[in-house]
Amino acid sequence: MIDLRSDTVTKPSPAMRKAMADAEVGDDVFGEDPTVRRLEETVAEVLGKEAALFVPTGVMANQISLTQPGDEVIVEAGAHILQYETAAAPIISGVQLRQVAGERGVPTVAQVEDLIRGSAYYMPPTRLICLENTHNKAGGTIVPLETLRAFRSMTTSKGLSLHVDGARLWNASVASGVKPRDFAACADTVSVCFSKGLGAPVGSAVAGSRQLITKARKVRKILGGGMRQAGIIAAGALFALQNNVDRLAEDHEKARTYAEIVGGVKGFSVDMKSVQTNIVAVDVSKSGLDASAVIARMKARGVLLSDMDRHTVRAVMHLDVSQAEVRMAANAIAMEFGA
Repeated sequence: MIDLRSDTVTKPSPAMRKAMADAEVGDDVFGEDPTVRRLEETVAEVLGKEAALFVPTGVMANQISLTQPGDEVIVEAGAHILQYETAAAPIISGVQLRQVAGERGVPTVAQVEDLIRGSAYYMPPTRLICLENTHNKAGGTIVPLETLRAFRSMTTSKGLSLHVDGARLWNASVASGVKPRDFAACADTVSVCFSKGLGAPVGSAVAGSRQLITKARKVRKILGGGMRQAGIIAAGALFALQNNVDRLAEDHEKARTYAEIVGGVKGFSVDMKSVQTNIVAVDVSKSGLDASAVIARMKARGVLLSDMDRHTVRAVMHLDVSQAEVRMAANAIAMEFGA
């Protein structure tokens, strides 16, 4: 099988497994795991933040970054926090999400400003703006640095906070040439993931000021994310961060190859302007089939894909598929549905 469902399906390499097996560990709830501490210090340094916190999942990293119950948080309409976190924001964080539809996942400052609530007592106060970089549902698109800086300026002037869901911030950095710390400088908090693209088996982090991360550590415990000898998995994340970032450019090239071939299939279309990193979203609405039918037929041909909605099939490139395998998968689609 050629598995293009997600960049989370990768297996740890032998070198990563060795790093995990050899990891020095301690009780992280007591703050005594040296490998976790080293990972957190490395993430904080890379992102230019005072501190960082290792957490099991990206959902936890995002939820930790949300504000207090009763607040309103403005998010892009396709945001992961809204679409793929199982209503965690209202259930766990107690916040209300307000949507704004951006272009390829990126709203304008003016759009967001129009949604900021007034001070009437019967309105939920707007406290936080969330942006996603790269934007999964938009096809791995990048929020440009100048856009993030404009949002930083606006939120600062209005006394609001800015969170960047940077699960694939590493992809945004490699594709744009912008350092992760420059993206992160625009946000109060930023989450990053080690199991998407970088090939670690588990783990994310949230970074921000020392004060915010001290609070985040307590919230992590409340959410059940306090881990003991977590250095074993932190070592995989640290290995991924040190060895697998620059190679993301290979995945971006695979995505372009796949998009060019599949976009030429009758009834299938790809917005090539959205193919900026490692995700390809294919609109199959003109084929007369829905996404589930396309996915089922391709599974029978040995290609695993996922769906974004009823009419959109997603393919995600990663380190466990070669350029040749990606080309084989794309050509299989062309043969199955007719070029």
